[in-house]
Amino acid sequence: MLKIAVQKSGRLYEDSIRLLKECGIELNNGNKQLKAAAFNFPIEVYFLRDDDIPQYVYDGVADIGIVGENVLLETAKDIDLVYRLGFGKCRLSIAVPKAMLYNGYSDLNGLKIATTYSTILQKYLTSNHIDAEIHEISGSVEIAPGIGLADAICDLVSSGSTLFTNGLKEVEVLLQSEAVLTANKKLSAENKVILNKLLLRINAVKTAKNNKYILLNAPNNQLKNISSLLPGMKSPTIMPLAEEGWSSVQSVVNENDFWEVIEKLKSFGAEGIIVLPIEKMIV
Repeated sequence: MLKIAVQKSGRLYEDSIRLLKECGIELNNGNKQLKAAAFNFPIEVYFLRDDDIPQYVYDGVADIGIVGENVLLETAKDIDLVYRLGFGKCRLSIAVPKAMLYNGYSDLNGLKIATTYSTILQKYLTSNHIDAEIHEISGSVEIAPGIGLADAICDLVSSGSTLFTNGLKEVEVLLQSEAVLTANKKLSAENKVILNKLLLRINAVKTAKNNKYILLNAPNNQLKNISSLLPGMKSPTIMPLAEEGWSSVQSVVNENDFWEVIEKLKSFGAEGIIVLPIEKMIV
């Protein structure tokens, strides 16, 4: 039985549970238990505070865990980062009052910076030879300059609206963070097998989300050009249509390149383009 720790509440909880469901893992956590076993996969889920997850994985109480990379680096536990999950994206940044004239990180010298991420902040200050005082607090970091507790803050930023509301501006980004899958360094051979099965499912789900299935009709004299745009997993599927001189082309296109590819397909005479989501994609 592979034991996985996830947030019991907070910004990563829903995405973590959704990922497990998309991997075909069925859980019964209707009553918000602190522990739930899957019905159809050898995995048991522990619901914990996010700050505690690295410690539980390090101690072997949990074999693997889903946690923000910011928490992983702040706790500095000797565990493996196995997979970047792509959700829960944010950044750890330094912000100062809007009225402050800021020309670069040397302007942080002599300031008092409030944060809950003292380990990461200290590494940043040391590596840049900045002499600033760290004031470690928990919660409501953004109000510290407004009440005279600190001159600046170091905190997680998503949209930046909280900073704006509190009269702050973002000046330095220390870390781009996202949810990551971590693992104890001493997993048993049996649990490594289960973890690899889970990773196969996660990779299939994540790859599918980054790609679209595309079907189109193409003039035969442009098949070479169109095929070069749609390599798919190996090569596109091409089948002749009843109308002479035309073929049906089926392939996969990356989400990041989607609109650029569509424009080029149109310029090569492609018609009847249909785009479908992919549920799972195993490569």
